[in-house]
Amino acid sequence: MLIQYGQALSGYLYDVFVAKFDFWLAFGLVAQLLFTARFLVQWISSERAGKSVVPMAFWFFSMGGGVMTLIYGLAKREPVIILGQAMATVIYIRNIMLIIKAHAKGSESLPN
Repeated sequence: MLIQYGQALSGYLYDVFVAKFDFWLAFGLVAQLLFTARFLVQWISSERAGKSVVPMAFWFFSMGGGVMTLIYGLAKREPVIILGQAMATVIYIRNIMLIIKAHAKGSESLPN
């Protein structure tokens, strides 16, 4: 019984990652890796600071991975991905805008 499950899993993984490998699969995997990199950046920054922080790079990795995933969803006609990433991208853009605005205000209050 376990051998049959192992063979079925092996066949499924082969079908998904090898037999169906094309440009869009590679593009989607790169998008996912970019999106995942944001957590590594956040983790490393937090470890260095000794507290939980969300660096600006986190939002840029979110944007890059999110936009690429959105493009992948559009190309593959996946409504779940399209809706999720379209809404998330708006949030990433807004967070980047707020951070830039806060930095601009901070620099205005600094003495020349």
